[in-house]
Amino acid sequence: MAETILVVEDEVELAELIRRFLERRGFQVILAFNGTEGWQKFQEHQPDLVILDLMLPDIDGLEVCRQIRAVSTVPILILTARAAVEERVEGLKLGADDYIVKPFSMEELLARIDAHLRRVRLPPPGKRIYWRFGEGALLIDPQYPRVILHGEERLLTETEHRLLCYLAERAGQTLSPEEIARNVWPDGSVDPQNVKWYIWRLRQRIEPDPDQPRFLLTERGHGYRFALG
Repeated sequence: MAETILVVEDEVELAELIRRFLERRGFQVILAFNGTEGWQKFQEHQPDLVILDLMLPDIDGLEVCRQIRAVSTVPILILTARAAVEERVEGLKLGADDYIVKPFSMEELLARIDAHLRRVRLPPPGKRIYWRFGEGALLIDPQYPRVILHGEERLLTETEHRLLCYLAERAGQTLSPEEIARNVWPDGSVDPQNVKWYIWRLRQRIEPDPDQPRFLLTERGHGYRFALG
């Protein structure tokens, strides 16, 4: 069954160009031309991935991102203007998984879509293996984007899961933002300065008290360390 992509973009010509390109690659594409329509179609179609422009004529893309992320872990790829650094960072803080700067090539867009969808596809059935931290208080599923914190299942975005697994596999090591960005996003799509926002988001998911983290610790001036205990 074809995977569904929702494109929320008010530039009709660009939206149609993306639609035709992705449909030729086998995707089902739903178009929305403003934020209100985008949120409605997200609820109606429950897409596998959202491409979201930040500059929309009614509800802006940041608000749409907030609405989606409140109810879903679907991958969100935001479209930004080259100079819109602050909006890009705000989008990442609100839960977007990735961004692509206009103008962009369709092949780059496709590569990013494929990368995100590849990571969220369900793993084959089989026995679950969890990584245990905090004497079992935190269980990490290395195959599927979720954790179990004190018996409560919490779903992650695929980006959060990728970051968490990278850190947890190196528990006890202090990792710099540059090292994290280079290895978690090897395509160079994330600036090391933005790693802190991903860390902040991840703490909201995995920490009993995000303001006083137990697992994901900051080593000031050096980077971040996932606690062994």
